[in-house]
Amino acid sequence: MEYSHIIIRYGELTLKSGNRNEFLKKLTKNIRYNLKGLEGFHIQTKRDRMYIHLDSNKNVEQIMFKLKKVPGIHNFSPVLRAKLDVEDAKKVIDNLLQTKLDKEYTFKIQTKRPNKNFEFHTNELNNIFGSHVLINYKNLKVNVKQPDFVINVEVRSEGIFIFTDFIKGVGGFPVNTSSKALLLLSGGIDSPVAAHALQVKGVEVEMIHFQSPPFTSQEALQKIFDLTIKLSEVVGKIKLHVVNFTKLQTEIVKRIPSNYTMTSTRRFMLRIAEEVAYKEGCLAIATGESLGQVASQTLESMNCINEVTNLPVLRPLLTMDKVDIIKIAQDIDTLEISNLPFEDKSVSCILNVLTPANYTEFFRVLGKDGYLIKVIPNADYLKEIRAITGAKEYNNDDTIKLIEENCDVVERVNVKDTYVLDEFLAENFLKMTPLTFSKQIQKSDIKKLNEITIDLEIIVCKK
Repeated sequence: MEYSHIIIRYGELTLKSGNRNEFLKKLTKNIRYNLKGLEGFHIQTKRDRMYIHLDSNKNVEQIMFKLKKVPGIHNFSPVLRAKLDVEDAKKVIDNLLQTKLDKEYTFKIQTKRPNKNFEFHTNELNNIFGSHVLINYKNLKVNVKQPDFVINVEVRSEGIFIFTDFIKGVGGFPVNTSSKALLLLSGGIDSPVAAHALQVKGVEVEMIHFQSPPFTSQEALQKIFDLTIKLSEVVGKIKLHVVNFTKLQTEIVKRIPSNYTMTSTRRFMLRIAEEVAYKEGCLAIATGESLGQVASQTLESMNCINEVTNLPVLRPLLTMDKVDIIKIAQDIDTLEISNLPFEDKSVSCILNVLTPANYTEFFRVLGKDGYLIKVIPNADYLKEIRAITGAKEYNNDDTIKLIEENCDVVERVNVKDTYVLDEFLAENFLKMTPLTFSKQIQKSDIKKLNEITIDLEIIVCKK
């Protein structure tokens, strides 16, 4: 299907009145930046919406993919344009419906008529286009409450725009339409998502990272660079400040009781961040903290940490669940970077114990002469629990076959022993093993488990 335009809607931006034009200028600039390198379009910005005129459809999928990530866009639609003529609009609807011929569908016509000079009123147009569809497409039936799809018709001065899809954007405001904040970037999953959340609200973000060599590696610093680059893809350059924190961290460990070191460390980080923020003209400090996620992120801890700065501390993820944070990290493409502690070929040895193996990832980070050590269960592993639960006998043939398909085996060592259990140990063994996750533990089961067999094979591999 050859689209003529993409219509972009602003969402929250429509709340602006006196300074709306400045926001629109910034949004247009940000869109042009994100679409840099693509051809076959030109942009027309209007007060109520933006039009991307498609000179060709060669890059339309790439254009729509990039628009999804631009803050300030509420949603957008690829559209077909007809002349200000009902018969021409019917032909365009016919073109649009070529993808709806495979089975029965329900539909609805929804007409808007901003062009009040057009000869037909909204209800008349709904009847005209609805009748046309029903007469010519026997597989389509009307359902005004829950249709399979909606044919949207907008009569404007430029023509009649017809479309079916509303593609969701990230919403918010154009980036860099608000003041600056300095974000503490740790390299984990949360802080890049916090940066994104601030960008979506128009905040210009600078980053600060605390490095502690040799306790933190060069690879960890590279991850910080990669995250900053990824977050800058939508907004352009982002300034990153890297602070050597080793000496101060060493003194904290020496002088502060262990149960206060985390709070003290974060207080010092905030004090340093405040100095940098004042120097860079940032009006707030931001973190990726989520309430109660770890012990240092209670209200009591946050209150204690906040006392060392007079700047507001923004926590955009404060009430979010980890699952939701991870979902956003996936959407903005930072999750994989955050989860990778190492760069390519930077690891000498990987120990993989009783868990599935991701060989692609293992060999990505494993150096040329590096070793992969796999620990897998043999046939008698936890045989006593298998007998109690009625689980099938374990066979590691498939696991070994997979190892041999992906690696060169250097050495194999078998380790087997049987341990006597008292009632306490027996109960805990039964509770911790996946073999009993779906089974109610009975007192009789505990009494049966007098001993346990550990039967493992250690396999040393190279790529």
